[in-house]
Formats: sequence, structure tokens, C-alpha cells
Amino acid sequence: MVSPTELRASDALDVLRRVFGYDAFRGFQQEVIDHVVAGGDALVLMPTGGGKSLCYQVPALVRDGVAVVVSPLIALMQDQVDALTAVGVRAGFLNSTQDYAARRTVEQAFVAGELDLLYLAPEALGTRGVQQLLDRGRIGLFAIDEAHCVSQWGHDFRPDYLALSMLHERWPAVPRIALTATATSATRAEIATRLQLTEAKHFVASFDRPNIQYRIVPKKEPRKQLLALLRDEHPGDAGIVYCLSRASVDKTAEFLVANGVAALPYHAGLDSVTRAANQQRFLREDGLVMVATIAFGMGIDKPDVRFVAHLDLPKSVEGYYQETGRAGRDGLPSTAWLAYGLQDVVQQRKMIETSDGDLAHRRNLATHLDAMLALCETVRCRRVQLLEYFGQPGTADCGNCDTCLTPPETWDGTVAAQKLLSTVYRLDRERNQRFGAGHCVDILLGKQNDKISQYGHDALSTFGIGTELREAEWRGVVRQLLAEGLLAVEGDYGTLALTEASADVLARRRTVTMRREPEKVASTRSAKPRGAATVVAELSPAAGSLFERLRAWRGATAKEQGVPAYVIFHDATLRQIATDSPTSLAELSRISGVGENKLAKYGESILTVLADQP
Repeated sequence: MVSPTELRASDALDVLRRVFGYDAFRGFQQEVIDHVVAGGDALVLMPTGGGKSLCYQVPALVRDGVAVVVSPLIALMQDQVDALTAVGVRAGFLNSTQDYAARRTVEQAFVAGELDLLYLAPEALGTRGVQQLLDRGRIGLFAIDEAHCVSQWGHDFRPDYLALSMLHERWPAVPRIALTATATSATRAEIATRLQLTEAKHFVASFDRPNIQYRIVPKKEPRKQLLALLRDEHPGDAGIVYCLSRASVDKTAEFLVANGVAALPYHAGLDSVTRAANQQRFLREDGLVMVATIAFGMGIDKPDVRFVAHLDLPKSVEGYYQETGRAGRDGLPSTAWLAYGLQDVVQQRKMIETSDGDLAHRRNLATHLDAMLALCETVRCRRVQLLEYFGQPGTADCGNCDTCLTPPETWDGTVAAQKLLSTVYRLDRERNQRFGAGHCVDILLGKQNDKISQYGHDALSTFGIGTELREAEWRGVVRQLLAEGLLAVEGDYGTLALTEASADVLARRRTVTMRREPEKVASTRSAKPRGAATVVAELSPAAGSLFERLRAWRGATAKEQGVPAYVIFHDATLRQIATDSPTSLAELSRISGVGENKLAKYGESILTVLADQP
């Protein structure tokens, strides 16, 4: 006799194979699914692309009732529902974009038990009407996606998430699963407390994304550096470029378009129609680059994003990890690239000093920034440091980040630090003056200019004592002193000031080891292409040709149906089809990612493409 536990496990695996077209679960997916199917609460941390969605989608199809999915991503609910509908799952959503008739249709389907999943925004759950609607149906489970949004100290706090503790209070018998890709142990504890999941079982996957190559380069001319990256390594690839300001987004998008790269802007300054249209184009078309502020990207389920580039320093490691994790969800080689310079540090420090909130809030922001700066300045493997931040020590060097591929040189920068700090000291104590980094460097280099002459700074004892270093090296000294808290930025103009720790360096009680600044910014021209070109290059000529024809078929089919291309099939699935070249529906059904519904809908068309040899 089959036990209930064995039956549930069998049902879950059957759903995975029949509906989603995969032969086996990954990592601890099955453990999570079995736990939730049995009625247990769960808190799941799994990196973007690790298969979080299946952890609630499969239980939704195994358990009785409707799975209610709480998601902050109103603009993406239609795509999420389209992707499920494509594999034969009955899914719907309720949000403010719908008219009365559309809402009414979804509500009736929910009450009648004709849905498997219902997507809701967190603010909707706070309304009496939605709560009463849920009382009229049968709820199988609650899934709280992007659960880090409940953390007030996190990088993407959403106040409406604070009210989600009411799920347990109003529907105590319904199991809950909270999921996020980004949370330290402290954030995880806060999520559990605020959502009343302290008794839930925690599942924490490895945060490693080995297919992503992490690279942080000295910022010189960031837009030109970005263009070189795209031309040399990612020609024709889809990607996301993050900028700090709206103006920078617009200028960068215009620059890329002027240089032959298909790019679109996305930020809060654009009207909602333009934002929505640009997002839909990015999701539905191949090879587009989205230039955006960090408001873009959460929940984007586009698997073939081949690169994520930052032209400005992220505010936290959590934000950086979440944003870079939008690359390579399909497991294929991808790039996380960041251009980082002195002005980034000055700007972020100044933003913290002038930010709203109490002292504790500013200290929290500073702590987040310090960790991000440490990642930028490290001479260790970046992946190791990133994983250690999320509480995953003991990882070996990855061999696939810039510090592994080209180990940086270090040097004893103690004397240089003393010269720079002495200059700041003399300006402040002797003359009651404060200046920015550029002026301090000019003094050390002994430059004669109008500003130096105007203030008589050529009479300072540190004037001209730093000619052993180039200007770029001195700016590196300033940046690294700021990163280590040995120098501070103050005031609206970003002037430099000493810290308590500065005294230890000046008094020779502390040595300072620094990264050596390269002679010039490294070119990407020696780097190998890592995007779609790599996928084709790794296939045989015949398979590569088939892959391109399958992509063309997919693009035309997606356009005809008005859905993103990945809703039809992922690149990884097309790649396997091109490699195996199945000649029958039975052979095609054995390809990973080809479930029953997609086989019935697209099988004959794919076989026609494969048979139509040029």
C-alpha cells in the first residue's frame, strides 16, 4: 500500500514532468514541495534562477484549493499568468490594471474553484473586499513572493508587506511559503518575525551562481567602457544597465542607440504608458538592452538576460546580488559588470549623510555601503567574499571572476595615506578650510592652477610631495581610504575630513595595504564573447544553424501570441532540441522543458522546422 507521503511525492514529480517538462527536481526543491504539500509553513531562500517558483507552483497543483500568490509586481502579473497558461495551468490575477468585467470573471473562477493559482498585490490583501472574496473560495496555500520586501532594513522595503501577518491570523489552517532570493541571516530572521513564520521550516540554498562572471572595473569613461563590453562580449544580447539617476538613464540609452545598440530607458520620470511599453518590448523582443534605475527588474522572469551592468555603485551587497542575479537565469554563461570610481564613494557617502531618517537608519545605510565597498576593493575572489556576506563560508576560489582571472597587485600604501591625510589635516586645522578630493590631489602633485594660487596652497608643506604617484593612483588612494573609513565625506560639496581612525595611520600605528591602480583601464577586447554567440559557438555548425532557426520560429510565434519569447521555450530547451534533433513527438517529449501542453501546442511546428533543412 502506498503511504500518503509517497503518494504526494509521486504526485509532485508527476506534475513536474507532465506540466513543466522536467525529469527531476533541483537542489532541495522536492524537500520544500513535500513539506508544503503536507501542510507545513516554509521560508525559502534560493538565488534568482534557482527554481523558486516551482516551490509553490507544484504544491498549488497537488494540494486541493487555489494557491494565492502575493506579489508586488503588478506590471508583471499578466506575464506570470501567461507563462503558466502556456503549460496548461489555470491561473489568474486581480490588480488595479483590470476593468470591472475582467475582475468579475477572475473572481467567479476563484469562487468556483476553476483556478489553480491567483496572483494578488500585497495592498489588495489589505482590502475588505478581497478578504471577503478569499473567504468564499477554498485556499490551498499562500505564497509570499519577494519576501525580503517585508524587511525595513532591507534594500527593497514595501510597507504593504507588513500587513501580511494577517494571513496566519485570518486563515490559520492554510500553509504559507515565503520566498526570496536575497537575505542575510539577520534579514531572514526579520522576515520570519514579521510574517509570523518563526515556526516555519527554513530552506537556504547556496547563493552561488557559477554561470555569472563577476567583474568590477575602474571607472574612467563608463559609457564608452560599457559600449566596448557590449560590442566585444555581448553583441546582440539582451541585458540590463543600471544607473543611479534618471538623467543618466536617458543619456546612456541615447548613447547606446546612437552607437547602434538597441536600447530603451526605464525610470519613474517616464509616464506609466511609456514604462509599460518599454518593459513589454524588453520581455518580448530578443536582443534589447534596458537602461534603468533600480526600480526595474524585480520579478523579471526573462531567462536569456546575458549581462547586467552597473554604471554607478549599488547601495548594498543585497541590492547588487539581486540585480546581478537577473542575468543568466537559464544557467548559461553571463556577465555581472560594474564600473566603480572615487566619485561613486563620495556620492554615496554624501547621500547617506543627507538622507532622511534617524541616526540608526543612517548607520544601517553606512553598514550596507561599507560591505559593498569592501567587495569592490577586495583582492580576494569576489564570489568567495559575496558568499561569505550571505553566511556561506568555506567556498574555494571560483576561477571565474576578475580577481581570480587577473589577480590584482597590492602595495604598502601607508606613506601615501599619510601624505593624503596630512594634506586634509593641514587644510582643516591650519587654515580652517575643506576641499574635495581633486584639489587635495592637485596639492600633492604640486600643480600650479588658479585655485591653488588663490588660496595660497602652494605654501603648504605637503605641496608637491606626491609626485611619485599618478593622478589616477592618488584618486585610488582617496577612494580606498574612504572605503576603509580612514577618510570621510562631509557637506553638500563632498569635502574631505579626517575620522577617528585617521590618527592611527598618521601616528604610524596602522599600515594600509592598497590595490594597485592599473596603468590604464583594462579593455574587454581580449575577453571571449559570453552571450548568445557563445551558445551557438559551442554547438556543431548544423546544431547552431538549427538553434537560430528555432529562435526565429519562437520569435514569430511569440509575436503572434503577444507573449514573451521565453513563455514559448527557453534558450536552453531550444539548444537541446537543436542538439538532439528529434524526429518524432515521442523523442521531442523527452527534451527538458517540453511538457504535455507545450508538446501538444508546438510539437508539430518544431518538427516541421527541424525537417525543413535549408
